[in-house]
Amino acid sequence: MVLQHRYARLLVAGRRLSAWQHGNRSTSLLRSYHATSARLGTAASNQTVANAEKYTLNTYARPSLVLSHGKGSYLYDTDGKEYLDFTAGISVVALGHSHPAVTAAVTEQASQLIHCSNLYHNQWAPRLASEIVEATIAAYPQGMQGIYAATASGRSPARVFFSNSGTEANEGALKFARKYGKLVAESGVLGKGTSEALRGDPNLKCGIVSFTGGFHGRSMGALSVTANPKYQKPFTPLIPGVQTAKYNDTGEIGAFIDERTCAVIVEPIQGEGGIHAAQVEFLRALRRRCDQVGALLIYDEIQCGLGRSGKLWAHQLYPEDCSPDMLTMAKPLANGIPIGAILVSDKVAEEIKVGEHGTTFGGNPLACRVGCTVMEHIAQPEFLEHVQAAGQVLDQELKQALAPFMGSTVVELRGTGLLRGIQFSSDPTPVIDRARDHGLLLVGAGGNTVRLVPPLNTRLADIKRGAAIIADCVTQVAAAERSA
Repeated sequence: MVLQHRYARLLVAGRRLSAWQHGNRSTSLLRSYHATSARLGTAASNQTVANAEKYTLNTYARPSLVLSHGKGSYLYDTDGKEYLDFTAGISVVALGHSHPAVTAAVTEQASQLIHCSNLYHNQWAPRLASEIVEATIAAYPQGMQGIYAATASGRSPARVFFSNSGTEANEGALKFARKYGKLVAESGVLGKGTSEALRGDPNLKCGIVSFTGGFHGRSMGALSVTANPKYQKPFTPLIPGVQTAKYNDTGEIGAFIDERTCAVIVEPIQGEGGIHAAQVEFLRALRRRCDQVGALLIYDEIQCGLGRSGKLWAHQLYPEDCSPDMLTMAKPLANGIPIGAILVSDKVAEEIKVGEHGTTFGGNPLACRVGCTVMEHIAQPEFLEHVQAAGQVLDQELKQALAPFMGSTVVELRGTGLLRGIQFSSDPTPVIDRARDHGLLLVGAGGNTVRLVPPLNTRLADIKRGAAIIADCVTQVAAAERSA
């Protein structure tokens, strides 16, 4: 009965708040909770950190703060300190923390059915798949190629496979591409000499091309296409057949992508690599070359997709002749509940048969129910308009505040929507640390870059507040460096 009453209150709250406006700061009840949390003291935090060091694998470098709860664009630690969150769990919590609609979906679904495996249908996986496909098509009516290509039989132009994470989504996409490559090799469509060689050994069409600065995950296949020695070197040898070309260099495309290539994987906007956007001619050339050699073009939109760029998908910022054959997604799809997905074109979907791929947890009712809730918000035009407006405000505030440091401490401001980066002339860790001390959480990226990825519904006042804290911290760090 208590749970039902709490759920009813959450539903009422959810109706009263639109997702893009959500982020209001604490009520008196929440302030009371903060005070209670603060009374736990640093002793509890210290014990938590000690237990983490003692019992968990040491794969993360973390500060000693222990987070206890969040609301909107704010997080709170066990000592009661408040932080404006410009990390969103690394581009995950698109609707902010403790969003009432997400909480309601989790609460109700957890009381009904969490998991049943893919031995059976559940009502939420097909619904989420349809929402992804239909929203994608509706948001980009000019699309004609790849996942947008019309089918003669009236089938959906694209279909979805659900996984549990981004790296799994990329693994699945690469796996699908390997099979598709064999089928192209066996078909003999690539010209007489090439076709004869490939028909003799279809496994020869197995090459995968990725790009400098890209990040696609930590499992072995995804790691093999993540061209960063820091991540790769301890785990070599990696999977064979992978080549790395230079991002945004159209001159190298013909040399790297040939008839033995089955897949090209690329981020339209690189996140981990330092917030770098692909040039139109680069993506256009990739699309054209993949068509010439019978390779599949895979867009990894795990970080830049689902509203982060101000469009539903980052590739929708580009012309229609840049569309992908497969698109991978994960991070914000269920606002923190683990999920991933691959959106595949009809020509790929038709070649993947029963039993050729699978997952135990992927497509479970809980994650997909929450995914539907997220899609219902993110796909709305007014939500995306807010992301665009917030991104413009953040850009303007940073340009004005950091102008005295451009060309010295600060090298460049980059990004679009609420996927922004500040490149510094040296390691930005002091800025990140000082910002945390001042109540702002930031995350780094490649090339001495600080990544700014707040929840997509962050209020404009909080966007401005975050920019002001960043400016203060840069000023203090620059002054400290001059006096050192």
